[in-house]
Amino acid sequence: MSGTSLKPIDGDDLGRGIADALPVGIWVAHAPSGEFLYANQMFAEIMGQAALSDVAAGEYSQPYGIFGKDGQRYPEDELPFPRVLRERKPVVIDDIVVHRPDGTRVHIRAQARPVLNEAGTIVQVIVAFIDITREAEAELARAESEERLRQAQRMESIGRLAGGVAHDFNNLLAAIGILASSLKRTETDPSRRTALEQIEQTTDSAAALTRSLLGFAGQGRNLRRPVSLTEIVLRVAALFARTVDPRVSVQKEATSRQFVVGDPTQIEQVVLNLVVNGRDAMPEGGVLAIRTYDLEPDAPRPRGGKWLPRGKWLILEVEDSGTGIDPAIRHRVFEPYFTTKQAMTQPGAGLGLATVYGIVEAHGGTIELLDGEPKGTIVRVAFPVGSGMMRLVPSDKPAPAEDVPQSPARVLVVEDDALVRSALRRGLTDLGFVVTTANDGQEASELFATQHGSIDVVLMDMSMPRMNGRATFEALKRIDPDVRAVLMTGHALNEDAQAILDLGVRAFFEKPFGLRAVAAKLSELARERGLVRDAP
Repeated sequence: MSGTSLKPIDGDDLGRGIADALPVGIWVAHAPSGEFLYANQMFAEIMGQAALSDVAAGEYSQPYGIFGKDGQRYPEDELPFPRVLRERKPVVIDDIVVHRPDGTRVHIRAQARPVLNEAGTIVQVIVAFIDITREAEAELARAESEERLRQAQRMESIGRLAGGVAHDFNNLLAAIGILASSLKRTETDPSRRTALEQIEQTTDSAAALTRSLLGFAGQGRNLRRPVSLTEIVLRVAALFARTVDPRVSVQKEATSRQFVVGDPTQIEQVVLNLVVNGRDAMPEGGVLAIRTYDLEPDAPRPRGGKWLPRGKWLILEVEDSGTGIDPAIRHRVFEPYFTTKQAMTQPGAGLGLATVYGIVEAHGGTIELLDGEPKGTIVRVAFPVGSGMMRLVPSDKPAPAEDVPQSPARVLVVEDDALVRSALRRGLTDLGFVVTTANDGQEASELFATQHGSIDVVLMDMSMPRMNGRATFEALKRIDPDVRAVLMTGHALNEDAQAILDLGVRAFFEKPFGLRAVAAKLSELARERGLVRDAP
């Protein structure tokens, strides 16, 4: 049997001096009682206290603070000493976590083996304790990193799907909205006109949902300017303090003085959505805490948080004292339309955290869920601190309240979606425009090469086969450096669209858009070029 060559330790063992110098904690006890016999100096350093002489088998876990990785007290019958007695062979245990008296924790690998007398009876058990904290933490960090990667890849896939669906729906909504607007313009029957107005309103509501999906996909409108997160938090906290259920106490601790470079409307939406979620998690009342603080490069990272690269970060935390979120579903809470609420009665319900996730990711930040103390949930968002002043992207001018005057401007519509292309041709033609269409950028550039002298302005889509919006505009600009162009897309204003605007595209419209707004911009650009005048 293994262990028979070991000699029992007696009171005069000169090897104890050597044992005290070992980098491994040694603990020896009599068998089967578990009465303490010897422990070296490293054992005391690892355990955070000297060996206890008044404990024996069956009562080690409590006084030595022995727990498992799950945070539960380690079962006495699974500790090294009883297992050696039961199995009569060496054992190795890797999942021990010692909670030291000073509050620190150390991960332990325990290697235990029996010591036998000549009759083969176990008379002592020797246990070696090895500190594997660094190894365990590295493994935990690796596992967390792999899980974050899997989660990021999963969310990226869902985001691509959501963005693609939103893009296609926006094309459909654009066609519906343009046709409804065009028909309403000439409709004299009051009931039919009301029905067309309802179609337009429904289209607007549907567009709000697709904007939320685009926000989740990281493709939402993205203005870039310095934003004070603290100012937004103070404003939102003041609003909620006046309007929220009096059983909910709103606490704020906004100490950050840094700013985030991004879209102020989107960042305010992050704060609002998180605060609303926190409130909804406490239907019986509770405490809602909103915090902002700065995280310097050399500062310790927040408790339980994701690993953040070295650098300056601005932290937003929204904590509620509700019942918390079941760990089994925590990885799904940022998915579109996944919700723990009992009913989704409002359009877009279930998109709140999904939209928040997309906005945070689009701003280069991270978001995570943590358990509150002693209960509830903490949502922690980390934004990179901004530096310098970023440019503002052009914004669309509002459509005039009255109908756009008819215009004889000559327009080239470049759109790969047949429904949208047909609707634009009809709607603009009804307003007096002379409309030529192209199915994609390649066809548009070929047509423009021979007819640019008879085209005043170009209305083109962003995403097209063969040639995208940027390539199309660059091709048109090589033919006519003074080309006037307006961009439209079923996605939203992002860096790609901003790059085209920087090249000289004059305006940007998100689908679905109002026909009057687009027509007004086309007329304005045609007049600006001095090629046409509005018809009387």
